[in-house]
Amino acid sequence: MLKFLIFIAAAFILYKLLTGDFKKKKDVQTKEKENLAATGVMTKDPVCGTYVPVDGDIRVKQGDKVHHFCSYECRDKFLKQIADK
Repeated sequence: MLKFLIFIAAAFILYKLLTGDFKKKKDVQTKEKENLAATGVMTKDPVCGTYVPVDGDIRVKQGDKVHHFCSYECRDKFLKQIADK
């Protein structure tokens, strides 16, 4: 019984260490993307919110503003939203 409890405790500690590491890694990646967006290297997709390179191929010019997209699906959703207004 004692071995079982020690095994459960060790598994729980290992689980907490791994999930904490994944969360920290995700936070660091998010901060890096936000820093790239702040420097003008990347911009945020207006539909889904992912960060895409400014020199990407999928973009739409609306007035003086250029919108960059991660996929053609996001671009099409954006164009539909504009058409519905």
